[in-house]
Amino acid sequence: MKQKISTRSIVAVGVFAAVIAVLSQISVPMPSQVPITLQTFAIALAGYVLGWKRGLGAVGVYVLLGAVGVPVFANLTAGFQILVGPTGGFIFGFLGMVILCGLGGKQKNKPLASLLSLGGLAVCHLAGALQFSLVTSTSIGQALLIASVPYLIKDVVSLALAYVVGAILRKRLASAGILIYV
Repeated sequence: MKQKISTRSIVAVGVFAAVIAVLSQISVPMPSQVPITLQTFAIALAGYVLGWKRGLGAVGVYVLLGAVGVPVFANLTAGFQILVGPTGGFIFGFLGMVILCGLGGKQKNKPLASLLSLGGLAVCHLAGALQFSLVTSTSIGQALLIASVPYLIKDVVSLALAYVVGAILRKRLASAGILIYV
């Protein structure tokens, strides 16, 4: 049986793709080529509010827009060269992260929700460090020290804040009769 995609779902995916794009622009350039951004917060929030399927749709739209040249990546960058550059692994890692955050946001068991979300963050950081290592010809250990470790505290705090904000948004949307989380 085929399930119809509702207009509400399409709009929610589009809105969150835009939220991710906007929060990606709040960026502090770093010497490592990996900027400090609010992307982690935005990706986690998409998963917590939309669930893993729609959250994955929002991240997919964001990645596709950036790949075809719409300047949605950090510092208003775009293009396939970003996806294959030093930070591209993090962008691909967002796909796994939103899935795990979406699954975590659905859990009543908060420790399990936290583990799923942290697993999503780990997927994102490992994908990012792996590609950073390949592109910059550094060891995976060096890549983790340069492109991952300095961002971990900020990213864990981003997950926690996104979880809280996501719970509030889901509750308000449900009370308004606009339940979009599946």
